[in-house]
Amino acid sequence: MYVQEGKVKLTVVNGVGKEAVVAIFGPGDFLGEASMTSQTVRSGTATAIEPTTVLIIAKEEMVRVLREENELSDRFITCILARNTRVEADLIDQLFNSTEKRLARTLLLLAHYGEDGQPGRVLHKVSQETLAEMIGTTRSRVSLFMNKFRKLGFIEYNGEIKINKSLLTVVLHE
Repeated sequence: MYVQEGKVKLTVVNGVGKEAVVAIFGPGDFLGEASMTSQTVRSGTATAIEPTTVLIIAKEEMVRVLREENELSDRFITCILARNTRVEADLIDQLFNSTEKRLARTLLLLAHYGEDGQPGRVLHKVSQETLAEMIGTTRSRVSLFMNKFRKLGFIEYNGEIKINKSLLTVVLHE
């Protein structure tokens, strides 16, 4: 699948029903590439979290296009490699960083800080529950740190979350 517009979250659920948000995809992202392998069981569920347009590409068509269209093949490989790098960074973050630092990092990533072009400093429709699922904690812990970040001027929120550059200090501070 190729996200043309909107946002899609990918979630997984463990045996006791606890859900975790593994990724949030936006325009220009591919997802569902595991279907191109011999994997027959889906490990996650993709759900649109805002009005979204997704191009669904059949496996045979995707394989053909990847072989014949260098530009698309390069874009696809770049997306997959970037996601792999992000997954490794997320794992390291989960293993070694505090909940507060994981939340700050996630907010900055969702706001696209450090990426080329203008950062999307405002996050629309990202609930504290979703943030908790993304960083592996409870909604109440997210609420505690969001209030702390707001009091320190790192973020502003009232329905949407405005990320200030000063939030970087939480991530960079040891």
